[in-house]
Amino acid sequence: MTDTSRLFFALWPDDETRLKLACLSRSLAANGYRPVSMQNLHVTLVFLGQVDAATEILIKHSATGISAQPFVLTFDRLSYWPKPKVLCLASTHTPDKLAMLVAALADVATGYGLQIDARPYQPHITLVRPAKNLPDIDCDPLLWRAESFCLMESCSGPDGVSYKVRQQWPFIDKHLQLFT
Repeated sequence: MTDTSRLFFALWPDDETRLKLACLSRSLAANGYRPVSMQNLHVTLVFLGQVDAATEILIKHSATGISAQPFVLTFDRLSYWPKPKVLCLASTHTPDKLAMLVAALADVATGYGLQIDARPYQPHITLVRPAKNLPDIDCDPLLWRAESFCLMESCSGPDGVSYKVRQQWPFIDKHLQLFT
């Protein structure tokens, strides 16, 4: 049997964003919720599923060819999704640069025969799993400055799931290129 890894493309938070998310997590915990581990907070771009090592190499090579520019994503509301029982920080607007990145990554995945979610893309950060309802707490908008994307591995262990960055690709800021 071939060794596989459970992989997905994601935005990984910088330290400033992670600190802001920590404040929100503390607020949720104070209201009786059990937040997702701070080390696991991310924005999934495209879930790939179980991928063998040879396909992973091909995916990494193809992802290197994706040209994306930095963007800011605004998470402006708490949302409760009853079917998966998750509480998440959601965005009411998907920037065009994000939509183009997700489409390019989906093309990479399907190009190697991987099945991806057919539902429309909804940027979100899962904060609580499982959740029972939407809490009545204030939530200031969170600005996420995306300057790279990652290939992530979902690792199951005795303490639950953890995520590991397998590779990271920086975005290209065309404005900075003019001055270098």
